[in-house]
Amino acid sequence: MLNGRAALWLDALRTQLWPLPVLAVAAAVALGVALPALDSSVDGQLPDSVTAVLFSGGPEAARAVLQAIAGSLITVTSLTFSLTVVTLQLASSQFSPRLLRTFTADRFVHGTLALFLAAFAFALAVLRSIRGEASGKTAFVPEISVTVAFALALASVVGLVLFLAHLTREIRVETMMRRVGGETRETIDRVFPKGRPSEGVPPVPQPGSFPVTADSSGFLTSLDKDGLLAAALNFGAVVRIDRDPGSSMVEGVPFATAWPVEPGEGLGPEAREELCRDINAAVVTGFERTRLQDVGFGFRQLADVAARSMSPGINDPTTAVHVLGHLSALLCRLVDRDPGPEQICDDDGRVRVVVSLPSLPALVDLAVNQARNYGAGDADVAQRLLDLLHEVAYCDPKGLYRDVILDHLDRMRAAIAAAGYSAPERRRLLDRADASAVEVQVRPET
Repeated sequence: MLNGRAALWLDALRTQLWPLPVLAVAAAVALGVALPALDSSVDGQLPDSVTAVLFSGGPEAARAVLQAIAGSLITVTSLTFSLTVVTLQLASSQFSPRLLRTFTADRFVHGTLALFLAAFAFALAVLRSIRGEASGKTAFVPEISVTVAFALALASVVGLVLFLAHLTREIRVETMMRRVGGETRETIDRVFPKGRPSEGVPPVPQPGSFPVTADSSGFLTSLDKDGLLAAALNFGAVVRIDRDPGSSMVEGVPFATAWPVEPGEGLGPEAREELCRDINAAVVTGFERTRLQDVGFGFRQLADVAARSMSPGINDPTTAVHVLGHLSALLCRLVDRDPGPEQICDDDGRVRVVVSLPSLPALVDLAVNQARNYGAGDADVAQRLLDLLHEVAYCDPKGLYRDVILDHLDRMRAAIAAAGYSAPERRRLLDRADASAVEVQVRPET
């Protein structure tokens, strides 16, 4: 199991455009040096059936082919980069700036750029090995290497066509929502696995508690839970992280609380300082949110798309309706998983670490509030919001979140009453809200 920092580095590499192309260029250069040496060792020894499919031109023809391949591929690579940048600009301006990580993590884009740059580097590396008669040495044409370069050029042409088809599909909002929804489901399954037991009431700070201040500023991207437990055990303390993953942390501002596990015992100044240092070492901060342990990040991305689609400059309520469908599916996935703080116990069963995680009411607020504030004036959006609340209530047969659903239905009634609907349309939406409230209220409590 990777610790927080290693997982963060791997996620950072996954969302960068350069690692795979750089590795591909290095491999292509190495192959461009090794393959001509193999050509030289088997020159004139290959059977006719093999040489028939290899490059058969002289040194000048080989140079011309490799120069054409290298020149055209660097142009195609520039075009590919330009199209990628345009896509990122479109995603940032029309959807949300927080979606750029999703696009830059696209493996197909990484692979396409790697293919183009590898073919370019290989052609240049092989070009240096060609010798003509004028050089004073025996003429040499690496037939296998030139043939491989030609095959890479053909593969790059196919790759360009596939890249254009892929790009036109990726910039569609439906594809973007599906990808964000899929990544958020993976995060939900990782943070709140199916069958997660009820944690119960977390412990509260006892006498002798003290705040733990942050050593750096940024977003709380991940927590090393083993490191937090080890720090709590080493100092005989209980540690409570008061910020959810994805929250903003400021250097010098408390983000956690610690207190002695045994009542009446205290921690000295040096022990407190060392414990704070160990807690900070187990907390990873970054300049942007990630999906490693941050369940709310996917909800924020989708909510941003819904809010942007309802802005006067875009005015696309249909997109908002589709986003609310994805948000509803994610909320329904969480209903029976008891989202909320995680408690980590020692071998004796005593709670030693409490990790703050988002609760379902907080995620419902994140999914619904902006859409209600900005889109309740559109009947379709208001209808979809009511459907979302009804769907979450249906997936909660025990009525665990009855009060949350009823509260949001009351807010929807107020928003619908204040909107400029016609009387029949307002009545229809209010009747829908009332019917959902009645259904929620008649469910048995547990």
